[in-house]
This record gives sequence, structure tokens and C-alpha cells, in this order.
Amino acid sequence: MASLDNPAARADIVNRLKRAEGQLRGVQRMIEEGEPCVKVAQQLSAVRKALDSTYVHMTICLVQQEVEARLGADTKTQAKLEPIMAEMERLIGRIT
Repeated sequence: MASLDNPAARADIVNRLKRAEGQLRGVQRMIEEGEPCVKVAQQLSAVRKALDSTYVHMTICLVQQEVEARLGADTKTQAKLEPIMAEMERLIGRIT
């Protein structure tokens, strides 16, 4: 996970939010059209999962930025940090 200084990381987060936004608009449309509650609930669950996933990415981004600020962002540190951040993201993702 790269910091938001990285254009690719920024684009990833923005795309995740746009997908969630589209899903939420779909939920609104479903409600307006009188869709069954079970279908609306399923879509709300999908929106929540998308936002939870984005939240996990942002949390890891924050942790990585703080660690880099204290340890430096050189190539050697980055190489050591990548697997740790990936594992943290996996673990946090499991509990959200």
C-alpha cells in the first residue's frame, strides 16, 4: 500500500469510493422503485463491504505514512515494510 502521495494509490482509493457511490445510488433507486427489502438489504451490505475495504486501505496508508516518517522511506525500509503492511491489511480486513 502506497501513501496518497502516490498517484496510483490515490486513484485506487477514489475508484473504490466511486464504486461505493454508484452502489449507494443504486440502493436509493431501488428504494424509490419499491424493491423488496431483502434486495435492498443485500445491496446495502455490498456498499458497507466496499466502504469497509476502503477504510482498511486508508488505515494502512496512515500507519505506513507514520512509520515512514519515523524510520524513513528508503528502499531498504520499504522492502521490509511491504510484507508487514500487507499482513496488517489482511488482519484488519478480517475483523472489520
